[in-house]
Amino acid sequence: MKFRPLFMTALGALGLGLLAVDSSLAQEAPPAAAAAVAPTVSKGDTTWMLVSTILVILMTIPGLALFYGGLVRTKNMLSVLMQVFSVFSLVAILWVIYGYSLAFTSGGEGIGAFIGGFSKAFLAGVTTDSTADTFTAGVAIPELTFVAFQLTFAAITPALIVGAFAERMKFSAVMVFTGLWVTFIYLPIAHMVWFSEGYLFALGALDFAGGTVVHINSGVAGLVGALLIGKRIGYGRDLMAPHSLTLTYVGACLLWVGWFGFNAGSNLEATGGAALALLNTIVAPAAAGLSWMTVEAMSKGKASLLGIASGAVAGLVAITPAAGLAGPMGSIVLGLVAGAVCYFAVTAVKNALGYDDALDVFGIHGVGGIIGAIGTGIVAAPSLGGYGAGEYAIGGQVWTQIIAVVVTLLWTGIGSVILFKLVDVIVGLRVTQDAEREGLDLADHGERAYNY
Repeated sequence: MKFRPLFMTALGALGLGLLAVDSSLAQEAPPAAAAAVAPTVSKGDTTWMLVSTILVILMTIPGLALFYGGLVRTKNMLSVLMQVFSVFSLVAILWVIYGYSLAFTSGGEGIGAFIGGFSKAFLAGVTTDSTADTFTAGVAIPELTFVAFQLTFAAITPALIVGAFAERMKFSAVMVFTGLWVTFIYLPIAHMVWFSEGYLFALGALDFAGGTVVHINSGVAGLVGALLIGKRIGYGRDLMAPHSLTLTYVGACLLWVGWFGFNAGSNLEATGGAALALLNTIVAPAAAGLSWMTVEAMSKGKASLLGIASGAVAGLVAITPAAGLAGPMGSIVLGLVAGAVCYFAVTAVKNALGYDDALDVFGIHGVGGIIGAIGTGIVAAPSLGGYGAGEYAIGGQVWTQIIAVVVTLLWTGIGSVILFKLVDVIVGLRVTQDAEREGLDLADHGERAYNY
């Protein structure tokens, strides 16, 4: 099974060379010696990956759901919780039916650079005994563990998108769009970036835990949705303040904790590499939160809780593609840049352009993902304390990262426009004006978040 990120290319080549030597020796060795080269499955690695999978689920439900839910108005609280929960559930089923196979198997001649095949549809051939490679030659984890871990990435990505058009999109449209978007946008990008036959993988693009696959992907799709669906009624005129910053704070904290599984789990082994990713996932968001808070205080005269929480999320986004590649000092710099730039993206830029990205999905995930993806080419450099492998050239790697960003922008941008238009024809995108004024909790779900 081939899915290793490119920062391990040099080590992988060395490992393959050693395996080739072992193979030639095994031809002359007795059966017992040949069996000794079978992949080793460590209970420690397996345990870490199972814990990481659970952490990413915590990051999504309830973390993301509460973070978003607190930011909308009271009348739309349950609708956001429902959308995140339902999107997660839908993608979980699609993933085991065909998503895993299309993302992480060979697609054959001609299309293999862009999408996989159906050889593992319905998890055919995936058993308790089958294994998936890690970054160390001869070391593996159970394939079912890898399936479950990657499921959580596929599920949280479309859940992130719903924040951009919160409070105005039909629930049925959200579900239809999610199924189509995961199939035609997420799976090809995941295959191109993380599978060894993928176009961007072969190009040499670095993405440790999903800067392009998760954050740029979701951020651009969210922006497209916000533009096509239109502004909320009263946007720019009526007060649309978050109804519960307390819940948003709880959600932000759960996001941060869950992100350790997201980033450190992407190491696939319980080694020093996981520890590096975990440390970077502490210092980068801390730096970004302080950066956002400082710029906000200088701009508005006061530092807000929402500001430092948003900054921390921006830092988490930016460090995602570099989590296991940057040194801690590089991660701090990346966080400082992301916090300041994303602040201006969700204030000055958003106001100047006038689009209604309700919960700043593009301003934080899209912009933060772009900063992180391109910045990875710099902070991964060994000369700057990073852990990029091989003969590392910053200029060349940054150019490769830019290509990866542009490919992702075009794929998800154009594809999302087509899918939103298609969903609009099938079920319609937007709720009625009466439903929007009443609130989606009652209009779509017949419930209230609070009875008082």
